[in-house]
Amino acid sequence: MNNDVSTAETATADLSNLNERELKGKVNELRSKIEKSERQLASIFKDLKINRTDIDELKAKRDTLNQQVKERVSKAQALRDRRDEINKQIGDYKEKRSGINSKTQELFSGIAGLKEQRDECNKLSHGSVESLSKAYEAELDALFNKELPLAVEIKIMQKLDDLNKRLEAAKKANELHSQIQESYKESKGIHKEGDEFHEKIQALSDESQACHLEMLENFKAADEIRKEANTYHAQLTDKIANINSIKEKIDPLKNNIANNRKELSLYLDRLKDLQLTKDENKVSQKHNDAREKLQKNARLSLEDLKLLIEKGDVKFSNE
Repeated sequence: MNNDVSTAETATADLSNLNERELKGKVNELRSKIEKSERQLASIFKDLKINRTDIDELKAKRDTLNQQVKERVSKAQALRDRRDEINKQIGDYKEKRSGINSKTQELFSGIAGLKEQRDECNKLSHGSVESLSKAYEAELDALFNKELPLAVEIKIMQKLDDLNKRLEAAKKANELHSQIQESYKESKGIHKEGDEFHEKIQALSDESQACHLEMLENFKAADEIRKEANTYHAQLTDKIANINSIKEKIDPLKNNIANNRKELSLYLDRLKDLQLTKDENKVSQKHNDAREKLQKNARLSLEDLKLLIEKGDVKFSNE
C-alpha cells in the first residue's frame, strides 16, 4: 500500500510533464489494473461463497453426528444405570437365596440328628408300637388273669419292663419320624422358595447381560460416530483457516483499487483540463478567423456570426 501511495504522489508531481497521449496511456494502464484487481476481488468473493457453503454443510454434518453421539451415550448411560439396578436386585435375591440355603442346611442337619435319634430308638425297640403294645398287653393279661408260679411271674415282670422300655423307644421313634416328616415337608416349601429366587436371579442375570452388551454396543457406536464427526470438524477447521487466508487478500486489493482510482482521477482531471484548454484555443482560433472575415466583409457562417455576437464584436441596435 505504501508503494501505491508513493506511486500516486510521484504521478501527481509528474502530471504537468505528460502530454495527452501519455496521459491516456496512463489512464488505460490504471483502468486495466483496476479491472484486474476487481476481477481478482470478484473471484475471491466467489471462492468465499463456495467455501462458506461448504462450511455450512460440514457444520450440519458434524452437528448431526455429534447429536447422534449424544443420543448414543445417553442411551448407553441409561442401560448402564438399568444394569446396575438389576445387579443390585440380583444381589438382594442372592442374599435371600443364601439365607434359604443356610436355613435348608440347618434343617437338613436337624433332620440328620433326628434320624440318628430315631435309628437309635428303633434299635432299642426292635418292633413297632402296635406289635410291642400287643405283646405288652398279652403279658400283662397273663400276669393278672392266670395262676402262675412265682418264678414265671417274676419273668413276666422282667419281660414287661423290657417291653415297656422297647415300647417307649418305639413311640419315641414314631415321634421323631413325624418330626422328620414335618421337616421334610418344610424343606420342600423352602426349596421351592429357593428355586423361585434362583429363577428370578437367572432371569435378571440374562436381562443384566443384555443391558451390558447393548450398553457396550452403544458406547462403541458413539466412538465410531465421534471419529467421523471429528473428521468433519477437522475439515471445517481447515476450511475456516482457508477462508481467513482468502480474506487476508481482500483489504490489500480494496486498498490497491482505491489508490489506483484515486490516481486515475488525477490523470482524468488533467486530461479534462487539457481538453478544456484545447477547446478554448479552438474557440479562440475560430473567433479570430470570424473577426478577420468580418473586417474583410467576407461571407460569415452562422457559427461565425454566433461567435462574434457572443464576443461582442457584432451588436444590434434597438432603433
